[in-house]
Amino acid sequence: MAIKHLEEYRDSEISRQLADRIRKISKKDIRLMEVCGTHTVSIFRSGIRSILPDTISLISGPGCPVCVTAQREIDAFIELSKLDDVIITTFGDLMRVPGTVSTLQKERADGRDIRIVYSTFDALEIARKNPEKKVVFLGVGFETTAPTIAASICSAQQMNINNFFVYSAHKLVPPALDALMSMDDTRIDGFILPGHVSIVIGTNAYRPFFNKYRIPCVVAGFEPVDLLRTISMLVEQVESNAPELENGYPRAVVPDGNPKAQKIMNEVFETVDAPWRGIGSILRSGLNIRDEFASYDAREMFEFEVPDSKDPKGCACGEILTGVKTPPQCSLYKSICTPINPVGPCMVSSEGTCAAYYRYHKDVNY
Repeated sequence: MAIKHLEEYRDSEISRQLADRIRKISKKDIRLMEVCGTHTVSIFRSGIRSILPDTISLISGPGCPVCVTAQREIDAFIELSKLDDVIITTFGDLMRVPGTVSTLQKERADGRDIRIVYSTFDALEIARKNPEKKVVFLGVGFETTAPTIAASICSAQQMNINNFFVYSAHKLVPPALDALMSMDDTRIDGFILPGHVSIVIGTNAYRPFFNKYRIPCVVAGFEPVDLLRTISMLVEQVESNAPELENGYPRAVVPDGNPKAQKIMNEVFETVDAPWRGIGSILRSGLNIRDEFASYDAREMFEFEVPDSKDPKGCACGEILTGVKTPPQCSLYKSICTPINPVGPCMVSSEGTCAAYYRYHKDVNY
C-alpha cells in the first residue's frame, strides 16, 4: 500500500472523530478482546486505551503464537536440540522462552547448533548446504505462517532434500474462540478478530463460531484508524444488542480468504486436537503433518523423551492469555519477571501481553 494511502489510517482527525463517537454511544461496561498479538502491541503503541471511555475495557487474548505454545512443546524443542547431528532452526522469539529446566538460548550457549531464521525457506537452504546434518524447523504459529511452512515441505520434496524436518506446533484461531466462550471465568462482550490470520482464512471461517454464540465480531487492521473504527463498530453492536460478524479490514481481508494458501496448508497438514497454554486441549485446533509427508515430520522421524513438564511457578501467563488477568495482576510482573529475566512466554515474545505492558505502560495499572 502506498504511503499516501497508509496515512489515511493514521489520520489524527479521523481518529479523534472515531474516539468521540465511541464516547458518545458507549453506555454499558463492555469488555472487548483482541485475538492478535500484533493488535495488542498496536493498541499500546498508539495509546488507544488512553482515549477510550472508562466503560470500555480492552483485554488481550491468546493471539501470541509463542505464548500459547504448551510447555511440553517447548520442552520437546529443547530435547530435540540435544540430539546428535541436528541443527535446530527457529524464529527468534522462541529462543528465550523458558522450558521446565532450560531454554533454547541456554542450549545454544552449551554448544547445541540452534540458528535463528526469518523464514522456513532459510531453514530449507541450511538443509541444502548441510546434507550431513538433520535440520529441524520449529513450526510455531497460526494460519498466517502455516501455508509458508507447508510450501517449504513441498519444496523439500520437489528438490529431493531429505534432511529437512518440521516439528509442527501450529494452532488454529477459530477453535480457540469457541474454547474461550466455553470458559466459566471469562467474560467477553465482543471480539477484535485478527487481521493477518483473516487474510488467509477469510471472514467466512468465523461464521460457524458467530452463528453458535451470536457475539459481536469484527476483523481489524493494525493502524489507529483501523482499530478505533473496529472498536466503534463493536460498541455499536453491543449497545444496540445487534451482534454481527463484520469486516473492518476490507482492503486486505475478503470473505473466502486466500484459496491458494488454504489449499497448500490443507494438502500438507491435517487438523488434530492440540494443547494451548492456559486453556488446555482444544478439539481440532492444531495442525499435524499428513502421512503423505511423514518423512519430513520431526515428531515421526526422531526418537527422544520429553521430561515431565511444569509451567513456571507463580506465572500467570495462562490466565493473561484467556483475559482472566492482566499482567499487573500477576505477582511476578516487574518484580521477578522482566524482559531481561522473563519467567513466562508472555514477557518474552515481541507480541506478548506482558512485554507490551512493560514497554508501553510501565507506570500505569489497568
